[in-house]
Amino acid sequence: MKDFEKIFEGSSIAAQQIVSILEENNIEPIIKDETESGRLAGFAPKIINNVQVFVHKNELDKGKAIVTSFEQENV
Repeated sequence: MKDFEKIFEGSSIAAQQIVSILEENNIEPIIKDETESGRLAGFAPKIINNVQVFVHKNELDKGKAIVTSFEQENV
């Protein structure tokens, strides 16, 4: 994932909202959900609700602006 940068880390609910906004703006994010991965593998991860959202480096500025706006509106 060397061409991708993390723009958000937090709860799965907030991550899904951010993903929806990114997709509405024609940005295709990658989601890394340790909790779900662990559950599917048959064990519980140490960190619960730790979801990371990544975007391609070409869309980094636009993605960060969307996350910043989301966080300001949902304080």
